[in-house]
Amino acid sequence: MKSFKLIVHQSSFSTSDLIINLKDYPGLKEKDIVEIYHPDNDYPRLLLQVAKVDAAGRGRDTISVEQSIATTFQLRTFADVYVNIVNVADVALDSVELTFKDQYMGRSEMWRLKNNLVSTCVYLNKKIEYCGGAIRCQVYEMWSQGDRVACGVITEDTKIVFRSSTSMVYLFIQMSSEMWDFDIHGDLYFEKAVNGFLAELFAKWKKNGSNHEVTIVLFSRTFYKAKSLEEFPQHMKECLQKDYRGRFYEDFYRVAVQNERYEDWSNVLLQLRRLFTDYQKIVLQYHERPNMEIPTAINSTAAQGNFLEVLNMSLNVFEKHYLDRCFDRTGQLSVVITPGVGVFEVDRELTNVTKQRIIDNGVGSDLVCVGEQPLHAVPLLKFHNKDNNLNSIDDYSMPHWINLSFYSTNKKVAYSNFIPRIKLPPRKSQEPLRKMYEDERKGKLLKEDEYMHNSIFDYDAYDAQVFQLPPAHSTCVQRVTRTKKTSVAGLEGMNRRSPPTSTMHHRKMSDPDIHHTVADILTNSGSSNKQGAYDTNSDATDSPLSSNRLSPRSSISSHKPVIRTGRALINPFDPSHVTVKLTSNRRRWTHIFPKGPTGVLIQQHHYQARPAGEPASRTEEHRENNIPKENGTSIINNNHSIYQVDGNVMGRKRMISASGTLAVLGVASTTPSTTNNASLALLWGATGEQEWTPALTTGVDWKSLTIPACLPITTDYFPDKRSLQNDYLVSDYNLLPDDVNADFAKNRAIYKEPLTTMEVFKELVSQRLAQGFQLIVGVNENEVIESHCPSTAAPPPSKVAPQIGKQSNAAPTKRYLLSIGRIFHKLTLVGSTITVTRYRPRHPYPPFNIHYRYRFHAPNHDTYEVSWVSFTTEKLETYNWNYMDHYICTRGDTDFALVEALKYWRFRTLLLPLNNPATKQIMEDETTHCDIYPTPTRHDLDQLTDGFLKMTEQYFNKVKRPNKQRMAMAAGGADSALTRRRHSTSTSILTRNQGGVSNSPFRERVGSTRLHDRPRLRMEAMVAVKTVLERTQSQTGESDDTYDDGVLEPKLKANATLVEVVERMRSPTLGVGFLQQTVSLPSHTFVSIYAIHWLQANMEGVTYEKATSIMEKLLQERMICHASGDTSKRFVVGYYMYHILPQKKEKDSMPEYVKPLGDLQSFENEWMEVEVLGPRSPLVPAGSITGAIDISGSSPVTDDTGVPAFLCDNIDTSYMQLGSDSDMPLYKNTHLDIDVNNKSDRIEWGHARYQATFRPDQAYEMCIQWAVASGNIVAELIFGWARKAQSCRLQMVPIPADPLALPFTLKSDPLRGPIYVPLNEEPLLRSKTALFEGFPEVTWLERLFLFQEAIVGRFGFIKCTVESTSHEAGVGDHLYVHVTGNMFILIPTTVKSEQKALRTKPANRPLNSRYPVHPEAAPSPHEGYITRHVTGKNKDDYDNSRRMGFLWSWNHMISKKLKSSQTPATGDEGFQMRMLRDFKHFCANHEQRLSQFWDQCWELREKAHGIQSC
Repeated sequence: MKSFKLIVHQSSFSTSDLIINLKDYPGLKEKDIVEIYHPDNDYPRLLLQVAKVDAAGRGRDTISVEQSIATTFQLRTFADVYVNIVNVADVALDSVELTFKDQYMGRSEMWRLKNNLVSTCVYLNKKIEYCGGAIRCQVYEMWSQGDRVACGVITEDTKIVFRSSTSMVYLFIQMSSEMWDFDIHGDLYFEKAVNGFLAELFAKWKKNGSNHEVTIVLFSRTFYKAKSLEEFPQHMKECLQKDYRGRFYEDFYRVAVQNERYEDWSNVLLQLRRLFTDYQKIVLQYHERPNMEIPTAINSTAAQGNFLEVLNMSLNVFEKHYLDRCFDRTGQLSVVITPGVGVFEVDRELTNVTKQRIIDNGVGSDLVCVGEQPLHAVPLLKFHNKDNNLNSIDDYSMPHWINLSFYSTNKKVAYSNFIPRIKLPPRKSQEPLRKMYEDERKGKLLKEDEYMHNSIFDYDAYDAQVFQLPPAHSTCVQRVTRTKKTSVAGLEGMNRRSPPTSTMHHRKMSDPDIHHTVADILTNSGSSNKQGAYDTNSDATDSPLSSNRLSPRSSISSHKPVIRTGRALINPFDPSHVTVKLTSNRRRWTHIFPKGPTGVLIQQHHYQARPAGEPASRTEEHRENNIPKENGTSIINNNHSIYQVDGNVMGRKRMISASGTLAVLGVASTTPSTTNNASLALLWGATGEQEWTPALTTGVDWKSLTIPACLPITTDYFPDKRSLQNDYLVSDYNLLPDDVNADFAKNRAIYKEPLTTMEVFKELVSQRLAQGFQLIVGVNENEVIESHCPSTAAPPPSKVAPQIGKQSNAAPTKRYLLSIGRIFHKLTLVGSTITVTRYRPRHPYPPFNIHYRYRFHAPNHDTYEVSWVSFTTEKLETYNWNYMDHYICTRGDTDFALVEALKYWRFRTLLLPLNNPATKQIMEDETTHCDIYPTPTRHDLDQLTDGFLKMTEQYFNKVKRPNKQRMAMAAGGADSALTRRRHSTSTSILTRNQGGVSNSPFRERVGSTRLHDRPRLRMEAMVAVKTVLERTQSQTGESDDTYDDGVLEPKLKANATLVEVVERMRSPTLGVGFLQQTVSLPSHTFVSIYAIHWLQANMEGVTYEKATSIMEKLLQERMICHASGDTSKRFVVGYYMYHILPQKKEKDSMPEYVKPLGDLQSFENEWMEVEVLGPRSPLVPAGSITGAIDISGSSPVTDDTGVPAFLCDNIDTSYMQLGSDSDMPLYKNTHLDIDVNNKSDRIEWGHARYQATFRPDQAYEMCIQWAVASGNIVAELIFGWARKAQSCRLQMVPIPADPLALPFTLKSDPLRGPIYVPLNEEPLLRSKTALFEGFPEVTWLERLFLFQEAIVGRFGFIKCTVESTSHEAGVGDHLYVHVTGNMFILIPTTVKSEQKALRTKPANRPLNSRYPVHPEAAPSPHEGYITRHVTGKNKDDYDNSRRMGFLWSWNHMISKKLKSSQTPATGDEGFQMRMLRDFKHFCANHEQRLSQFWDQCWELREKAHGIQSC
C-alpha cells in the first residue's frame, strides 16, 4: 500500500483511465489491478487496471485518474489516496450488466465482446467499445459475492448480461370484465393500469433514456349465450370459436399503437383512456343490427381470457426477427397487463406450444397484474378439464417462463394499512344456499352421515395424502413419523351441517415440465410447525373409510376414492417444498439473475416479509440444493429409486425436522452450494432457487420492463451420463477446414484467403449462439467426454474416435458445449480436425399446429376485421447444421448457398428517386391536395438511369476512375481516390472517354415529334463537352465547328466494318474506355450500356436499335465476349461487362493480354450486372419493330397525344401479366464484402440479391443477406450506401419482407393488415351500365386496372415488382410504392384466364368458406380480402362493381437512422396520415375530385380523336 497525490485528466489528454509511473510503486506491473481510495472515506473503493508501463507521471508520487471516474467515486483532486495492488480473485465479479441502445447486437457479437472483456477491470458507467467503435455499451450494474459493487474484474466465470434500452416491446392490455371493477382504493382497475402502471413505466423509460419500438394492443374475449350455431345470424358465423365446454366466443384485438417510438408517451395515455370509454360497448354490441336477434354477449373474466393466444401473437412477429432485421434495436419483450391475479384457465396443448416457443425463441415475457396478490403461488395456469367425470381432478401448472409483477399504487387509506389479498365474492342472499343443502335427493351432495363435523376433520392429514407421491418402488422410501393431536371431543356431535368435502380432491396441480413423472421420493407437506406422519405404503388412498375409523395414520376420504393419476399433486398454497428435476429449459434464463447473499439466484423485485422476532438466518442458512442422500450415496444414482419418463424427476429438497430448524437428510449443511451440479430446482419461480412463502411480496420488475435483458449467452445445465445414454440420440461429423478449402480453392476462379481452422471453430460457436444456442459453463468436462460412450448402438464411425480413446496423449485443444431446448452440441477441436457431436432427444415433442381465428382493429382501420393465424412449434432438431458448417468453412462458396431453412438475416431495400417537387409542396403547404405528382419526363428517367449506373459502378461494384484518364465525365464528377475493391486482392479502375457526350439510354419514340435523331445534349453534357473542347483546341488549335457534333474526330461512317468499329473502340483517346484489368476482369473490358452510348456518339446515323445490333454482331463474330468468357448469352444492354477478344493475327502482338475467368458462376458471384430497360408501356406501339428490345422512352401512362392509357385504343393486353418481358431471372445473387472499413475482429461476408433488370420508372430492389457478419458492421455498409445513393439522386429505403401482412401469408404479422380504400365508381357511370362501355369488353379489366394505376400515379406511387410472399404464381397482383418509401398500394387484379368467369360470378355468395372462392374463378386472395371488408362493413351484399379498390399499407421499416435532411417526408407521420386521408377522399369522390379527373381524361381523348378525324 502506498500513498499518492491524486490529479485528474480529461479523456482527450489520455485514453487510459489511470496514469501511474511504475517507478513510484515497486513491484507494480502492467495489467495489475490496483485499488484507489481516500483513507478517510468509506465510499466504495475504485479499482483500475494499470495500462501503459511507460506512462510519464506528472511529478513524483502522483497518479492521474480520468475525470468522470474520479467524480463517480468521489475522489478529491490533489488529496492523498492510497494505492494498493489487489488479488484478482478477491475482486472477481459474479455478474455484470451491460446496457446498450440504438443498435443491433447479435448473440455472436455478445460472445466475442465477452471474450474481449475477460481479465479487464470495469467500474460503474464505464463505456466499452468494440469492433472499432461499431459496438458500444456501458456498465450498468455489477455483483460480487452476493452484493452489488461499484467496480471489479471480469474473469472467465463472470456472467455477462446484456440489456437493451431499444427493444421491440409489445404491451397487451387485457380488457376483461375486471377492468370495470374498483380496487380497494376506489379506482377502476383500468385507471390503475393506465394512469398508474403505464404512466409510471413511461416515466421510467424517459428517465432511463429507453427508446423502445412499442406496439400497444387492447384485447378481450366475448362469450355468447347460445346453445348451437343456428342461433347466430350469418354475418357472425365467420369468426366464432367454440371452447371445451361448448361455449361460443370471439376474441377481439384493438391495436392502439403500432411500432411507434415516441419521446413523450403522454398522448398515448390519453388515447388509451379514450378507447376505454367505448371499448366494452363496441365489442359487445359489434354484431347488432336493426331487427335482428343475436345471442347475448358477455365480456369474459381475466382468468378465462385469451392470455396464451396473445403471447403467441407476439411470438409470430418475434420469430421473424431475421427477416425484417432492424439495425437500431435489439431484444424482444411481450408484456401482458391484466386486472386479474395471475391465474388463467388454459388449454394444455396451447400451453405446451407457448412454453416451447417462448423458451426456444428466447423472448422475455412479463405478466403485470394490477389485481391484488393472492395468498397462493402465482402465476398459476389451470388446465381446461375436458374430462366430464364428476370427480376428475383439475390439473395446474406453474409456468417459470413468465416473469410476474404485481403493481400496487402507494396510496394510503387513512384508517388502516391492511391490504386484503383475496377478493370477496359479491354478497348473495341466503335463499339459494339453503336450497342447495336441502336438495339432497338429486344426489348432488353427500348424505348427512357421510361427512364429518368440521372440528375433527384432519385437514392437514387429508392434504398430506392428496399431495403425496404414489409409490413406484418401495425400496428407498424413508418413513418419518409425524404426530398430530387430534381432538376426539367432537366425535359424537356430528349432526351439524358443514359444506361437503368432496370438492377437496378436485384440486391438483402439475407442471408441463413434470408431465408423466412418478417418483418415489417422499415429499413432505405441511409447514414446519405442524408435523404429522404418513405411511406411504398404506392403501389408505383407495379404501373408503367409514367415519368412525379415524386414526392419525390415515385420512378421511369421501364415499368416492381419491383418483390418483400417477402424478404428484402440488399444493398452490405451499409449493415451496416441491422440486422438479432440472432441465435446460428451466435454466435457460437463470444467468440473468444475480446471486444474492445466500449464494442463490434472486429476483430483485421479490421482497420477503419476515415475522417479527424470527432469526434472519433460518431460511437462509441451510439453502442446500443437494439431493437427499441415503447411506452416503445419492438417491439419483440408485437404479431403483426413480421411475423416469420425461427426464424430469420430482423430489423434495429437504426434510423439515420437528424442531422447526432445517436440516438436509444425511448431509451436514454448512456452506450453501450453488445449483450448478445439483439436479433439482424448485418448481415455483423464474430462478428455481428462491423459495415461495405466503409472506413473499412480489413488486414490479421495473428493470426488466425498462431495459429488458437479452437471452443470456451462457447456461449451466447438461444432462447426466445416464440420461444422455437413455434419452438422447448421438451423431457426429468431422470438419477438416484445411482439406475442404484445398478442394474448393482448386475450383475457385478467384482466390480468397480461406479461414484458418481456429477461425472456423470459433465461427461454428458464433453461428450456434446466433441461432439461439447457449454455451454451457460450469459443467465437469471429464464427465462429458466419457458420456459419449453410446448405450445401445455404436455412433456413426468417427475418425476422431481413436483420439478420444487415448485420452492421455492427445488431449483436445479446445471444447465447447452448447444447448437449445433438449438439443446439445459438443464442438471439439483436436489439431486440425473439428468434431461436431450432436445429442438430440430420442423422443422429441410432437410438432403442434394450432389454428386460431380472431377479429382485430388496426390503426386507421374502420372495423374489427376477421383474420386467422397458425401457432406452430419449430422442430429445432431438423436444422441442417452440417450444411451451415460447410457454408462457414468454405467462406460462403456458391456450392453452399444460403437457403430459407437456415434462417439467415436479411435486409430488403428499394432504390427510389431522391426528391420530387410535389412532395416538397405537400410538406410545405397544408392546404394542397396530394394528387399533384407529375408524370416523370424523359429527362427525369434519364437522370435516374444515370444515377443508378453510377451507384452500381462506384458503390456496389466499387469501381473508381483514375485522374489522368478522366476526361469529360458527363455523369458528374467521381472520386479519384482508389479504394479497395470487393476482394482485397484487386483494385479495378475504369478508364473511359465517352467523347464527351452522355446519351439517353432510350431510343427516341417512333414517330415522335422531334426532328433530329441525334442524341440530345443535356446541360451538364454541354458543359463537359465545352471543357474537353477547350482543352483539345489549346493543344491542336482546332476550330470551333466540331462542337456541333460533340465529337472531336470524324465519326465512323455508317457503313464502317466491324473491324473498324473495334479499332476505334480501342483507341486510347477516342475509344470506349476500358476497366483496368484485375484478378477477375480480362483485358479491354468495357460496360455494355456505355458502349451503346459511345456508338451513338461516334458513328453516323446510329439509333439505339442499330447500336445494339452492331454489338450483337460483334458478339456473334467472336470479336467481343462477356467478361467472364461465357459465350452462350445474348448481348445485354445495361451494366454488363464485355471485353474485346484478340484476333488471330494480333495474338503475338498482344503478349500482355489477360484471359477471362472462364467461369460464369464465379464471375457473377463477384460482380453485380444489371440489365437496363426503358419504361414498360401499356400500349402496343404502331408498327413496332419486333425482335429488338423495346427501350422506348414513352412514359407509360399516356400515349403521344397525352390521352391516358386506359382510354387508348391500342392497349397491350399482356401488360397486366407480371411475367418479365425479358429472358432474365427476376433476381441475381452476388458475394458481398461486408466489412469495408476493416473494423471486425473476424472475416465477415454476405450476399446481395438484386433485381436483374432496372427500369427507371420502377423501384429497384436489393436485398442484403448475411450469416457471418456483425449486425452493426452490416448497418454501417448499408447506411454508407444510403448516404452515397443521395449523390446519385436516389434514396435507399428499407422495406418489410411482407409489405401487406395479409393472413394468407405464412407467418405474417397477425396484428398488421392493409387498409382497404374503396373506389367509388358510381358517379363515373352516369348513364352507362359499365364503366368502359363502348370499348371492346375483352379490354374492360385491363382498362379498369390502368385507370387505377393512373390514380396511384397521380399520388406519387411507382411500380415495384418485388417478390411477394402472399400469393402463388399466376395471381397477378400489382404492388406500388410511394416515391418517399412511406407506404405501399396494391391493386388487386384477376388473372387473364378467369376473365369470362369473373364477369358472370354470382353477386351474393355466402361467406362461410375459409377463403372466399368462387366455383368459376379463383381471384387473388386480396380480392377475397376486399370482399370480406365490404360485406363486413355494409351489411347488405353488394354487386361486384363495388369491389373495386386498393389495399394500402405502411412501411414500418423506416427508422430514424434512415431519415435524412434531403428526404424530410420519409418517415414523417403527419405526411403519411395526410396522404392516406387525401387518397381516401379522392377515391370516395369528395369534392367531385374523382369525377373531374375522369372528365379531364375523356376530354383529352375526344380532343385527340378530333385532331385525327379532321
